[in-house]
Amino acid sequence: MKNVVVRNIQRADAQALATFEKLGASTVHEALGRYQLMKPYMRPVWAGASIAGPAVTILAQPGDNWMLHVAIEQCKPGDVVVLGCTADNTDGMIGDLIATSLKARGVKGVIIDAGCRDVVALKEMGFPIWARAISSKGTVKATLGSVNIPVVCAGVYVEPGDAVVADDDGVVVVPKKYVAETAAKAQKRFDDEDAKRQKLASGILGLDMYNMREPLAKAGLVYVDNPEDV
Repeated sequence: MKNVVVRNIQRADAQALATFEKLGASTVHEALGRYQLMKPYMRPVWAGASIAGPAVTILAQPGDNWMLHVAIEQCKPGDVVVLGCTADNTDGMIGDLIATSLKARGVKGVIIDAGCRDVVALKEMGFPIWARAISSKGTVKATLGSVNIPVVCAGVYVEPGDAVVADDDGVVVVPKKYVAETAAKAQKRFDDEDAKRQKLASGILGLDMYNMREPLAKAGLVYVDNPEDV
């Protein structure tokens, strides 16, 4: 396998990314047709962050964070680092020192299909990381990988520059060629849901708002007034 660092990548549209960050992972995932959601073990190491940005991808060896250091140089403000490993791993491959360097480059956050440590420090510095595990186990710098090549992270295929959307609901990746279309669909979905939210808040039942009563009856649902009528 050839170990490479690709310096120049095409990044997802900035306007679409701003829409994704505002609307969040669940809405974007639905707008994309319920594709490209990373496995649910990918959790934020601290709650409350919501980010969207173009992916700078890393293929790394298990327990080896050498390529994380290499990738920092390739990052631009607003990027999101996405790291996939060549095999399953939960070692603490990133902590507050690497995060400090990434933050200095303007990176919004990290998605890592491996372990993370220094959680308290990361929360205090306001740097979000979504990880497979939290682990104090340290790593080495011994084996090459690659930067800005297609990777698989937590079950999702990610190309450099794809849009990454992450919050407390999970991590979604929107391929570059679909970002404009998905952003428009996501905004429409949000607007539609906002109207529904107002109806539900007024006391209207979902049974009526979604016209569920007739199909429920056709499916065989029966209402009785007393337990002895069952």
